Amino acid sequence: MPVQPRRATPSAPATDTVRLSGVGFGYAATHRALRDVNLTLPSGSFHFLTGASGAGKSTLLKLLTLQERPDAGSLHLFGEDAGQAPRRDLPAFRRRIGVVFQDFRLLDHLSVFENVALPLRLAGGRADNYAADVGEMLDWVGLGDRMNDRPPSLSGGEQQRLAIARAVVAGPELILADEPTGSVDAKMGERLLKLFQSLNRLGATVLIASHDEALALRSGASVLRLEGGRLSGGPV
Repeated sequence: MPVQPRRATPSAPATDTVRLSGVGFGYAATHRALRDVNLTLPSGSFHFLTGASGAGKSTLLKLLTLQERPDAGSLHLFGEDAGQAPRRDLPAFRRRIGVVFQDFRLLDHLSVFENVALPLRLAGGRADNYAADVGEMLDWVGLGDRMNDRPPSLSGGEQQRLAIARAVVAGPELILADEPTGSVDAKMGERLLKLFQSLNRLGATVLIASHDEALALRSGASVLRLEGGRLSGGPV
């Protein structure tokens, strides 16, 4: 049985991890990527976000990771107004969020261990303090014997597990994953789902954007659907 990661430890109590009210966003005056989106993700909940290509899933994730700001409505994260927060406060929000990108965004010149350790190192941690945590995380995702390898030597499924390990090693309260099963087979998809479910049981709020509606339904999670920039289903 792999070692389990640390339980997420919120720095301030919040009933809802995410709350969007009347949120809209457009890349141009004629293209509204999101329209009047209302969404509440209670702390410790698990959700899938589905929808066709171009429905607005990636845009919604960009808002939640504060890469973009809504041009209408309000965005609250961890009980605080993130949509109107000054830029100097954004890093504090982002440190409480773990993101699994669709294209992995691994650093090929770093080892597997160094990729996972990167968020801890950037936060000012010392290698002798976080080495054990990184080792435990790699064991947990089944990569403990690959920690000295480089990402290009890993399979697609191994790279995806590495990306998940890097996203969650710091114990984030909110985990956002963009198509984490899109480049793996069905068996690996089920394994990745179990990883996210374990993280959710440890206290993290999880939102997975995916085209795989069958996997979403099998997960038993709340399923949210975006169509033409409008959201339906789940705790909206």
